[in-house]
Amino acid sequence: MKAIDLPEHEMKLFRSCVLTVVFLFMAVACNRTPDCTDLYQQAEDRLEDGRFNEIRVLADSIRKMCPDSGSLIVSSDSLLQIAERIKLDFSLTEEDAERQLRNRTGGFTTAERDLWGKMNWLEYRYIEGEKRYFRRAPSNLILLRNFFQNRELNDSLDLTDPDLIFRRKHTQSVIQASELRPEPVQPAKMIVNYTLTVPPGAVPPGKTIRCWLPWPKENHARQTNVTFISASHEDYIISPDSMSHRTIYMETAAAEKEPAVFKISFGYQSAGQYFDPDKLSIKPYDKNSEIYRKHTSEKLPHICFTENVKKLTDSITGSDPDPFGILRKLYYWIDDNIPWAGALEYSTVPNIPEYVIRNRRGDCGMKTFLLMSMLRYKGIPVRWQSGWMMPPGGKNLHDWCEVYFEGPGWIPVDMSFGLQLSDDKKIRDFYISGIDAYRLIVNEEVAAPLWPGKKFLRSEPYDFQRGEVEWEGGNLYFDKWDYDMQIEYVDDKSLRSLRPEYQMTVQD
Repeated sequence: MKAIDLPEHEMKLFRSCVLTVVFLFMAVACNRTPDCTDLYQQAEDRLEDGRFNEIRVLADSIRKMCPDSGSLIVSSDSLLQIAERIKLDFSLTEEDAERQLRNRTGGFTTAERDLWGKMNWLEYRYIEGEKRYFRRAPSNLILLRNFFQNRELNDSLDLTDPDLIFRRKHTQSVIQASELRPEPVQPAKMIVNYTLTVPPGAVPPGKTIRCWLPWPKENHARQTNVTFISASHEDYIISPDSMSHRTIYMETAAAEKEPAVFKISFGYQSAGQYFDPDKLSIKPYDKNSEIYRKHTSEKLPHICFTENVKKLTDSITGSDPDPFGILRKLYYWIDDNIPWAGALEYSTVPNIPEYVIRNRRGDCGMKTFLLMSMLRYKGIPVRWQSGWMMPPGGKNLHDWCEVYFEGPGWIPVDMSFGLQLSDDKKIRDFYISGIDAYRLIVNEEVAAPLWPGKKFLRSEPYDFQRGEVEWEGGNLYFDKWDYDMQIEYVDDKSLRSLRPEYQMTVQD
């Protein structure tokens, strides 16, 4: 028999898989039933080490040897799904990453490459013994390099960015309209056409596809006049507004050659709001209230009071007793030290605040989770809010939060929009106590159930923005379907004056 000559990393993987199988075989041969919890712990350890093939072996063993351990079977299957998601995120080989880096930078020296590695600006992990880079590592490098090494260039780009110019003008108009009292102002009326498409072959023909799409919340003064226009399937279910994740649910049978298409259309009105910090009259918190108890507690894994979170928070805030002063200090520190960068899928990150502190970067939700953990640790109530940012030409998934002050109530805070480049302090600090009119609020909590309930691990277990899809064979992850949002801006005088190139009723 001819010997098989395997590369070093493949040989290590082969030996490891063989050892796992041998362990399980010996346990059975010796009439000893493996401890299900121990097997699952081994699978968890292999997730961290990138030994995903061994997770499959262990998950199969749990299913066969511990058939009554339903929760462990579900958990081990979830580990397998998370492993697959990690592989999708870390899809670049070293050669792929090198090529993309040269295309984006125009070339670099060995010293520069070593510096990027030392600064942890090129995210990677080992999967089955092979070094794999995050698919957005090359583009993130440019963002991180500009932020940490060339702030002047970064600021000059922001000053000339048409989207940010529009944002500054719009927020100035919100401030002016809120001069007398902090009520919703500058309303923007929008019609949304949302489509989710599952291609043929993703689900066996005849099997039922279950689909949840985003739907506007109606319990916020800034979001009103929600109007159903149409849905592609007659038997739709709009979840109660009391649900933290607002959805519209539909089903259809998969066809052999045709895609399954779910469409919805709705109208709504969104308004901006601004609370002038100089006019806030904040009273001492009622620490026995439901608002205080609920919104100052941890919600693991991503709203947490780890030692790193507590130490960093205390180092920033000192002994400041003023709740708004604490918010402002934390906001300034995160804005000055944590740049926005394309993020891993949240379901693959064990603890987002720890990730942000360690890696010094994060997207909108990651920065918001860190801010929320810090505020709650300091005894300041804060709640999640998310959905979409909806400005003309700049729609995208987006996360922000609301902070509660006794007296003024809930105040919107957008951590990732950060301090705006302006000599006017109110415009610069706008997003510490204000929000623009171009939002779609879908969620007001994290990791809440969907309506109707989802049977399998969600593609996004903590938030809900793009949609969720499953069938009796399991969840359909984001790579198995596409989504699209089109926006019509209707009778928006503010938009017409600030961004005249966008005609009303014309799709974004």
